[in-house]
Amino acid sequence: MSERPERRVFTEEFKKDAVRLAKERGNISQAARDLGIHESVLSRWKRQLDTSPERPFPGQGNPQDPDLAQLKRELSRLKEENEILKKAVGIFTIRPQ
Repeated sequence: MSERPERRVFTEEFKKDAVRLAKERGNISQAARDLGIHESVLSRWKRQLDTSPERPFPGQGNPQDPDLAQLKRELSRLKEENEILKKAVGIFTIRPQ
């Protein structure tokens, strides 16, 4: 089996500069080749910057909706607690034979 290459991470500044370069040149594919990234990646960055210029690249660590992220964490914690309680009920309700 072949190993997947390590995922590259780009800063927000790099992404904005890459999109600016592509717009200046008027050629996304050439700009992508020059930067060593895939054309679809640069196109996605351009689309993200065009649709939400105030926060174009939220990434995994910066959710667009902090309230939603907090609720997801709380849901996960509650599900885990629920599973623990189910196991405890099973342990304490075993009837002696």
